[in-house]
Amino acid sequence: MKKSKSMRLILAIALASAVTRTSADAASNDPALFGVKIRIGGRYDNVRKCVAGKTGTKGGMAADISAFAEFPAGNGTMLHIDLPVMRPILFAAAFHMLQFEPTVTLKFADKSSNKVGWVAGPTLGVSLHYGPDYNSEAAGDGRTASFFAMGPVLGAYAGLDFKRPGEAFNFQLGLSPYVTPLFGMGDPQNHRGVVIGGLVDGTFRFGKK
Repeated sequence: MKKSKSMRLILAIALASAVTRTSADAASNDPALFGVKIRIGGRYDNVRKCVAGKTGTKGGMAADISAFAEFPAGNGTMLHIDLPVMRPILFAAAFHMLQFEPTVTLKFADKSSNKVGWVAGPTLGVSLHYGPDYNSEAAGDGRTASFFAMGPVLGAYAGLDFKRPGEAFNFQLGLSPYVTPLFGMGDPQNHRGVVIGGLVDGTFRFGKK
């Protein structure tokens, strides 16, 4: 019961962060930005089934396409809200599974006039899973029982911002390392473990900056 309440509290904090704008937002002259992020990398995962890996393999490659919004948070920082799209839809349609990991990143950006600047900041999110564990086949007779699991996503972002003042979009290339402890919810086998991974992010940010 305590574990369930803790997970609900983490989820509530993450969602509240994603929809809350600070008072500094209103005073900032920076525009809100929207865009698409292409992500690819890998992970160690001793809980969930990786559909791209062999049965019994703990982890594998990771990839996603997500939509995002960035809102000014004052003093040159941005609140980056990331909503995964490709993996949740693909997993649901092809494998009857759920892997959904929305995150919020507080980005601190280089405010110099250089054409290429740095950007970095901490990431907080939540991982939601429904499906079999890594000992299962993705489908067919070798598929084991599915279970719910969730946990916090704790990570960071660091990258390069290729600035294009006055243009319709700019581009960022960055790295996103993360760690996610996962806990089975209402799970008879009481699955628990950890996901450790990293992604290379190609970010297309639309809006005049």
